[in-house]
Amino acid sequence: MAAYIPDDKISAIKNASDIVDIVSEMVSLRRAGRNFLGLCPFHAEKTPSFTVSPDKQIFYCFGCGAGGNVFSFLMKQGGLTFPEAARALAVRYAIDLPTRDLSPHEKKKLTERETILTLNDAAVSFYRNCLFEDERGKQAKAYLLKRGMIEKTIDEFKLGFAPDGWDNLARHFRARRKPVEMALLAGLVVPRKNGDGHYDRFRNRIIFPIFNAQNQPAGFGGRVLDDALPKYLNSPETPVYSKSRSLYGLARARQKCREMQTVYVVEGYFDLLAMHQCGITNTVATLGTSLTDDHVQILKGFVGEGGKAVLVYDSDQAGIKAAQRSVSVFQKGLLEARILVLPKGHDPDSFLMAHGPDEFFKAAGQSMGMIPFMVESAVEKFGLSIDGKVRIVNDLKSAIVAIGDPIARSLRIKQLAERIGVDETILLQKIRPNPPRPARTVWPPGGQGPGKAPDPDPVRGETYRLERQMVAMMLQFPEMIAQIKGRRIMDHFTDSVLAEIGRGIIEHFAQVGSDIAGLVSQWEDSEKKAIVVRLSLTDEHWDRDGCMNLINQFEASIHRRDKGLLRRIEAAEKSGDESLLAELLQEKQRQARKTMEKHSGVNH
Repeated sequence: MAAYIPDDKISAIKNASDIVDIVSEMVSLRRAGRNFLGLCPFHAEKTPSFTVSPDKQIFYCFGCGAGGNVFSFLMKQGGLTFPEAARALAVRYAIDLPTRDLSPHEKKKLTERETILTLNDAAVSFYRNCLFEDERGKQAKAYLLKRGMIEKTIDEFKLGFAPDGWDNLARHFRARRKPVEMALLAGLVVPRKNGDGHYDRFRNRIIFPIFNAQNQPAGFGGRVLDDALPKYLNSPETPVYSKSRSLYGLARARQKCREMQTVYVVEGYFDLLAMHQCGITNTVATLGTSLTDDHVQILKGFVGEGGKAVLVYDSDQAGIKAAQRSVSVFQKGLLEARILVLPKGHDPDSFLMAHGPDEFFKAAGQSMGMIPFMVESAVEKFGLSIDGKVRIVNDLKSAIVAIGDPIARSLRIKQLAERIGVDETILLQKIRPNPPRPARTVWPPGGQGPGKAPDPDPVRGETYRLERQMVAMMLQFPEMIAQIKGRRIMDHFTDSVLAEIGRGIIEHFAQVGSDIAGLVSQWEDSEKKAIVVRLSLTDEHWDRDGCMNLINQFEASIHRRDKGLLRRIEAAEKSGDESLLAELLQEKQRQARKTMEKHSGVNH
């Protein structure tokens, strides 16, 4: 796919893009000196370690080691391929790409994802046309208006209608030579049981297009106009649609979530539409599934450090169970969540229609934290008899154990003990998390820093530290690259990864100058990308004298290393250890051969 986008277009996209703008759509950022900080969207954390550099146009998380340029961020955050990330940015910054005059061979190389997104877009247009232009859409439009939807909402969310009949969309695609196998993969059609042809997945239903974070139609939901079952039907899992990462209204909620540092989470399509229609646009909806770890990470990025999610549930037992299932997910994701249970008989849609947004905000102001909510629900359900108290504790044990912070867990146990009148010590014995299994710590690449382990080999550690500093200096003070190249410093690197990065820096900077974001694109390997990004952002202050001191220090270490090897050879000769002597002589020959090869340009 890379062949479809010429290098000059990639450069134009990279130069036009602003990584701070792109990242801030998913992560709430705050300025910290020359850089920006936020909570990492790729792992759970309370203290921001996710850094974005507007000067270098790169990002790096000092907690989990994720890093790269604007393309890397979109690929990791949205699960996109490089061409998809490049095309999304090209559309955003109005950069024309050569996509129309592709050869037949090039057309075949279009990815499944791009084809499916194109088909989904065509399906959106088809369903909208059926709602507004087709005679069969009148009943559906009347249903939407009866539910309180206004024309603006219907248009903004691109609602549509799938008419009754087995193959309206399938015939529409066939007439326009759309690939039926891709429509099948997109979940828009279903194979007939007899194996002959396909029929539409959505029939006689209101259609709700589900847009991803890039505002592309990734999937669809459909609701019947009567009481037929199933009432709601969603797209299956596809290469572009995953329920565990998708939220209805996500793209439209982003800006208001960031401004208010709050996101409301509702359960239904009409609940979300009613919320947005009343101006509560910092609202998303789940899609027939419980909230997942991925959902919480996405929401945390939207509301930022200190932000919160308010889960808006019906007052029935199903709503309470949904809240209980969400506790551990929010605890793992380290995002504060509160529960808003509406008055009996109401969901967000009916409550807003009956009482308006002001009353909703009053109710939201009385929302409870997840654990206090569950405590009160359990007290109401089981009562405070002896048997009821036992059942309350058993009912809440897993939720309290899920609280990762031991201080917060202890305080919740204290509150529960006071609420139900049980000795706190006994509760502590009853509600005790299992001791975690010892795990091998995997350190992010790139050397020392927050959360880094010291190198267990002090000799190799000192050499590696100098080599790493040398690479950091090249990235941050490129004026010294000529010195490093002239003194053949790279020839003496012992770490092959750092040596490859160093030679890449010399070559890249010689061709295009100090362009870190472009340099990152040179490597497919995520470890090399992360090392380059991390070393670019280390907080070191370089001047020419400091750089020369480092170069001299490195060259001195080379001489010490060579002298050390000679001393070991002499000692082996004196002791008569022929086996060790042969091994050391072979090492000396390897080093000499390696140096000769580098000087002759074999590895350049």
